[in-house]
Amino acid sequence: MIKHLRTGLMTASILALSTGAAFADYELNILHINDFHSRIESINKFDSTCTAEEEGKNECFGGAARLKVAIDQKRQELTGKNVLLLNAGDNFQGSLFFTTYKGAAEAEFLNLMKFDAMTIGNHEFDEGEDGLATFLDKVTFPVISSNVLAGYKSKLIDRIKPSLVLDVGGQKIGIVGAVTNDTAEISSPGDNVLIGIDVDTITTAVQDLKKQGIDKIVALTHVGYPRDLAVIAKIPDVDVVVGGHSHSLLSNTAEKAEGPYPTMVDNPGGYKVPVVQAGSYSKYLGDLVVTFDDSGVVKSAKGDPILIDSKIKPDQAVLARIKELAKPIEELKTKIIGKTDAPIDGSRESCRARECQMGDLVTDAMLDRVKGQGVTIAITNGGGLRASIDAGDVSMGEVITVLPFQNTLSTFQIKGADIVAALENGVSQIEEGGGRFPQVAGLKFAFDRSKPVGSRISNVEVKEGEAFVALDPAKAYNVVSNNYMRNGGDGYSIFKTKAENAYDYGPGLETVLADYLAAHNPYRPMTDGRITEIAAATEIKPSAQASTDTTAQTATPDVKPAEQTKTETATPEAKPAAEAAAGAETKHVIAKGDTLWGLAKAIYGNGELWKTIAAANGNPVPEKLEIGKELQIPAK
Repeated sequence: MIKHLRTGLMTASILALSTGAAFADYELNILHINDFHSRIESINKFDSTCTAEEEGKNECFGGAARLKVAIDQKRQELTGKNVLLLNAGDNFQGSLFFTTYKGAAEAEFLNLMKFDAMTIGNHEFDEGEDGLATFLDKVTFPVISSNVLAGYKSKLIDRIKPSLVLDVGGQKIGIVGAVTNDTAEISSPGDNVLIGIDVDTITTAVQDLKKQGIDKIVALTHVGYPRDLAVIAKIPDVDVVVGGHSHSLLSNTAEKAEGPYPTMVDNPGGYKVPVVQAGSYSKYLGDLVVTFDDSGVVKSAKGDPILIDSKIKPDQAVLARIKELAKPIEELKTKIIGKTDAPIDGSRESCRARECQMGDLVTDAMLDRVKGQGVTIAITNGGGLRASIDAGDVSMGEVITVLPFQNTLSTFQIKGADIVAALENGVSQIEEGGGRFPQVAGLKFAFDRSKPVGSRISNVEVKEGEAFVALDPAKAYNVVSNNYMRNGGDGYSIFKTKAENAYDYGPGLETVLADYLAAHNPYRPMTDGRITEIAAATEIKPSAQASTDTTAQTATPDVKPAEQTKTETATPEAKPAAEAAAGAETKHVIAKGDTLWGLAKAIYGNGELWKTIAAANGNPVPEKLEIGKELQIPAK
């Protein structure tokens, strides 16, 4: 029975009461987190582990010790009220605590916070069903998911219920869980666990709760904010959606919020459903207040996530336990994971200007990790490679030194033309030693730094089978990169705006590299010509290199991709043309890779003036410039 029928029956019942008595509203406070991702230690503004120096400057957020205090304080504030604490999944993966303890540390600290319920996230299957089964052995709160369907051979059989009912202040609250439908593709549930379709399994679970007389139902999901809005909130008789998976910060006050908190969605039943999510990495505690009328219909919903910053002092006992658990992690850094036959060059001088050995190694490892998903191209930024590795034994500490940012694999689909545009961005700051230089696998390209920015890339080929073929501009390719670039970092805004079916929360790059080295032991460093420079190189001055260094590469909420580089340096060859154009009309012969935008940018210093060039040449189709044809370049 949908809500508007319930409301109608309620109205009839009220009219039938001779006393005219009114029923009381019911207020429910929902505290919630999602995508904890093993951030047991506090994090900095880059979402990486906070240093002692940053802690001393009050620049840290979250972590288990602060999060516990925030939860305890909020519960104390709500004494005597109706309170639920919910966890929307993905507690696994993201720090060396998970690498070391495989979920046991996460279970220990989450138990201290006394969650009322948790739904499963896709990363809970990163160690297979065995890893999740061990986690279930340790947690003291219920874990639910309606679409995790364990077979009779599974260690999870009968251990994960689709829903549960909790008595909160004398009212029964139904909670239904679900994980993203593509969990089998992006994690490792194994052959004995089937992932059902979320909308179908949630609908069935909700109707089962309805048959029990439950009229207040929360969908606790790990499917992502867009799907919560488009599908989950529209399922009949779902009252509230508490979500995760997309790491979406919803807020009425944060400048970079993805949407309002809560986001109200019209349900076909004639009522509105509040949808909430609270960022990720323990940085926020969601704080929602929902008021129901007596028939279980949401009358109002309000709140905002609580920022877990330095104003919240961490629990000292928890800090002591974290320090104790961290001791073996320091030992992990000395663990030998493989051997290399020769030094692996990861120097900034190499990896920010040309194909480098470390770039080939890391992108090969990335592509190898997701090849089973049909991914054929890997792209990472040379600035994310922070060190070389000496010949001989390779330790986990060395791997972390090369890849220190806790970035994760990101997979997505994007058209060939957009890949070329991304590569153009990658070589746009080569004179300055910019960190955006693209290291690749499954892909070949050439670049000519003597050409204007935006027109430097040529001869792009992709690997199909054992051969390389010309990239098709109109074809959609499956690509793997890192979450920093996929979200627009280092000027790769096209990955943020044009990527489809993006998933940014794969395993950490350091784990991917360590596993690859272990599987290819000993490793022989090499380059194979996948990146070719056409023109003679212009020497990169050390001072220019130093000026573009960054201490961390994870995108921050305060920096838009377009703002990361406020100026683009024209090539030396382009400057005379720009000077000539300023005073007199000039000519330009179209070369392969030329674009009107790129020419306008190099000649006038403003790509938006491409229409000036177009108008002077009969308005040619920008995508079909004829190579060898002469263009008239009007004076600026």
